[in-house]
Amino acid sequence: MFLCGMPAGQTASGEEARLAALHQLNLLDTPPSESFDRVTRMAAKIFDLPIAAVSLTDRDRQWFKSRIGVDHSSIPREKAPCGEVTDTGDLLIIPDLAADACYASSLLGQNGIRFYAGAPLTTRDGYVLGALCVLGTEARAVAADEVDALCDLAAMVMSQIELQHAFGRVDPLSGLPNRSQLMEDLGDLALDKAGTARFAVMVDLGQSHDIESISRIIGSTPIDQLVRDAAGILRTILGQDCNIYHVATTKFVFLSPPDVGEAAYLDFLSAALQATRKGENSAIGITTAFGVVPLVHGKTDCTDMLRALNSAAYEAHFTASSISVYSDAMDEIHRRRFRLLRDFEDALQAGDQLRIVYQPRVGLSDRICEGAEALLRWRHPQFGDVPPGEFIPIVERSCFGKALTTFVLVSALKQLRAWKQAGLNLQLSVNVSACNLSEEDFAGEVASALAEHQVTAEALELEVTESAVMRDTRIALKHLHALSRMGISLAIDDFGTGYSSLAYLQQLPAQIVKIDQAFIRNLGKGERERTLVRSMISLSHDLGYRVVAEGVETGPEADVLQDMGCDEAQGYFFARPLEVEAFERWLATHRRPASGCGAADQTINE
Repeated sequence: MFLCGMPAGQTASGEEARLAALHQLNLLDTPPSESFDRVTRMAAKIFDLPIAAVSLTDRDRQWFKSRIGVDHSSIPREKAPCGEVTDTGDLLIIPDLAADACYASSLLGQNGIRFYAGAPLTTRDGYVLGALCVLGTEARAVAADEVDALCDLAAMVMSQIELQHAFGRVDPLSGLPNRSQLMEDLGDLALDKAGTARFAVMVDLGQSHDIESISRIIGSTPIDQLVRDAAGILRTILGQDCNIYHVATTKFVFLSPPDVGEAAYLDFLSAALQATRKGENSAIGITTAFGVVPLVHGKTDCTDMLRALNSAAYEAHFTASSISVYSDAMDEIHRRRFRLLRDFEDALQAGDQLRIVYQPRVGLSDRICEGAEALLRWRHPQFGDVPPGEFIPIVERSCFGKALTTFVLVSALKQLRAWKQAGLNLQLSVNVSACNLSEEDFAGEVASALAEHQVTAEALELEVTESAVMRDTRIALKHLHALSRMGISLAIDDFGTGYSSLAYLQQLPAQIVKIDQAFIRNLGKGERERTLVRSMISLSHDLGYRVVAEGVETGPEADVLQDMGCDEAQGYFFARPLEVEAFERWLATHRRPASGCGAADQTINE
């Protein structure tokens, strides 16, 4: 005999096993899902009743994964008909709760519910999770076809649960629906809510290269905790009625309520963004950003929406508000970037698209050539000359980053050998990116290239940026010390823009410091700006470095730097980047008669 849902023969161990099975599914206290809501709506329509729910039986409550006509998300388990369905594993129909000795005094009965029908939600292992139920405010009977339909729909709910958990529809780390579930739900909304306007929002916890660097240095545990914390914060901010999807390692997506105003919703997102930043991300040096894309159900392509969200989220990292709303102009920029990245592989093989030009580097005391910076140029067959500041950052962060450096290194060594055969002894410097310093045997590959092209180590100089070294300091320093032991010169490029510190400078076996052009441009602003550059030069000299100023464009800038004791400079004031033949002609009138030009500096990132 059962007393209001408490089975006479129920054992404590059996109930604990059932609860363990329920909790392992990570369904409790998760946001609503359109796939479940669709079944609930069908049940209400078939019975022509105002209330239906997917009710999961927890230890002391009935929690509603999906609900129609119910304002609250749970009720007590005591005297709940769904609890009896769970305990018996059988279909339960109560034609009139008011006439039922047990349920007349239940919470449902006291709130005007007269009719109940519930079908069990049973796992393959025989555990009953709860019930798919329909309720009404008037007593009524049920027809056989209605009973069959309710049982079929309950089976559909269990199929959806199995799809989500056995076939990867829920992310195990966050407990949230994943990208596959998002795409399915968007397809349902395109049919059920066609024409409804919303905003899709992507929450990006940090740029991918920052996440990768952190994982490499301190492991994945802090990132995993960051994801779990962010999922919890988003649930709290957005509420249980908002579906949140975990679509990538550190990316979430959710949809706004229908037909909200853009200005008001952006204000809401701004407050939400500040709340998400109270988690662990600030402690490990990454910053959350929101990408926003307008959509209309039934008109907006789901794949295009995701692509636009990723573009908007990427741009958001570079805005003051850290929130970016998708626009056609932004999309065109990202399409061009993708096209450039796709075409770069062809450019490497073409033989006539990529070339190197040289910009002289002079000694400030005598204005005689001390080197030359060689810059990579790309003449795209469709776009024409592509600015290096546009394509190089994209390529360096891609799988072609290593190939880019190899192309420049080989080109430099071929040119060195040609100049040596012509009786011109020069030293070229090749810029090294972060991906190169992360390679297992980068130093060995450089040594092999020198041997293959019969160039001595002393003829090569490598430039590294501070940020490239800091991406993986241990491996980077291993390579740099190995290169230095070979006799290759090392230069610190863009000094002052990265992680400058005395401890950092002391670790690098470099001989040259190149002050970034951003500091040189500010020399004319005032004494404070000049004092900063003067201090950088003095510090570098005290640590034994030779100093090169980048981006010198006027005579007064050159004179000020000379007075400060800066050793060398380069920029438009002395010469623009020159094709190899033009550089050789320029060099003939600006070199020392006896020993020639000391060093030609080749970089690839300007």
